[in-house]
Amino acid sequence: MDSKHTTNIDWTSVQQPVPKWFQDAKFGLFFHWGPYSVPACLNEWYSRNMYCKGLEQNRYHEEHFGSLHDFGYKDFIPMMKGEAFDPEEWADLVVKSGARYAGPVTEHADNFSMWDSSVNPINSVNCGPHRDVFGECAKAFRERDIKLIATFHHQWLWGWFMSTDNEADVYDPKNEIYYGPALPLETNRYLPYRYPDDKFNATWRDKVLEVIDKYSPDAIYFDSRTCIIGESYRYQIADYYYHTTGHTDGIITYKQEDFPAGIGVYDLECGHFAEPKPFVWQSDDRLEDNITWCIVQNPKYKPAKKIIEQLCDIVSKNGNLLLNIGPQVDGSFHPDAKKQLYAVGDWLKVNGEAIYGSRPFTVAAEGPAAQKDENFDIDKLHEQIKNGDAADVRGNELGERDFRFTTNNGNLYVIAMGWPADGALKIHTLRKNGELSSIPSVSLVGADTPLSFEQTDEALLVQLPKKEPAKLAFVLKIPMA
Repeated sequence: MDSKHTTNIDWTSVQQPVPKWFQDAKFGLFFHWGPYSVPACLNEWYSRNMYCKGLEQNRYHEEHFGSLHDFGYKDFIPMMKGEAFDPEEWADLVVKSGARYAGPVTEHADNFSMWDSSVNPINSVNCGPHRDVFGECAKAFRERDIKLIATFHHQWLWGWFMSTDNEADVYDPKNEIYYGPALPLETNRYLPYRYPDDKFNATWRDKVLEVIDKYSPDAIYFDSRTCIIGESYRYQIADYYYHTTGHTDGIITYKQEDFPAGIGVYDLECGHFAEPKPFVWQSDDRLEDNITWCIVQNPKYKPAKKIIEQLCDIVSKNGNLLLNIGPQVDGSFHPDAKKQLYAVGDWLKVNGEAIYGSRPFTVAAEGPAAQKDENFDIDKLHEQIKNGDAADVRGNELGERDFRFTTNNGNLYVIAMGWPADGALKIHTLRKNGELSSIPSVSLVGADTPLSFEQTDEALLVQLPKKEPAKLAFVLKIPMA
């Protein structure tokens, strides 16, 4: 059966309300770790780009490891030993970051399964670290009350390894177990002429079903390009997860139009919306300040302030942030990454009531640095496939006149992104006859002293204390009548 064939499937039978835990969690972490972490060159698409003659990663590979005939991607697998992998350390990082759900990338595009798989012999138990990475993390996370997310990217395997070098090891039939069968080169496009056959589709499906059966994840994330998988196979996943196994509290997340609306949570890669949405959504993005989702040589990380601003913007618009951190090849985390995540967690310890369990206000944002609807969309994917380099998607920098609004337990929270030099806030949204007609009091979260304020026809004027409580962002709490 051709995967483009559309059947008369009733997708309404697998529509699923978003569970309360997911709506309340707001912040999650996931971890790109795999054989691509060995060369740690530019990004996690190394496994693909090393086979494309002329691309930077191809030149790097041939200079450092030799020809594609003699040293292929499979040869990195024994080098990924994970000597320092400790699921308790990973769980500790999640807790200290303030994230409420987390999981390792379950399988990237490279046919390396990070669990004890009977479907795929090329897995982290048989090879590489010889550890059930996903299973060990699942156990450690749940012992710390962290919800478990499984992320799947393996639809990209269709055509992923096809090389412009006809001497590359991917074309040797004995290596099919690592790379899959040789396919026309055009299958590495986002939407190829030749879609996956039933054998590929069935294996794709069976990997997901195996993870559901063995580890019962609380959420299942599908990366983009899932649309190339036959519709009946995609439906079987949703039906099995929601109905057969009874995950009434589980949820699927998806990108673009890879699944019909209503069967899960829509995910914007590195994206954001301009306005609050009536539906729950998710943005997955990187802590890495390089354009990479895995550890690279000379890594750089976004400052905690940037992550906090992004989280607040997303949450104010009814979204969750799923943030990626790439562990080092030995399974440990770079100290600079931990430093920024700890700072995010410290901020959430004080200000979490404005984030966890919150819901949008009638207005999400005020200030000059308005965000626009933006996504790492299909056009950007086409560009990445063609050039080997991903385009970056970044929101506007927020400043002292930018505010984000959330509500929780009868309170309005105003998250201010900077401390004004004169110690006075001017919030136009909350003027007289504005979005909140009566303001009984204003206080600073994390401090007991009420703040003096005046509600004028122009704005709510708030006088802040002389001492700034935090350099990252601070939160006002206003009871709503």
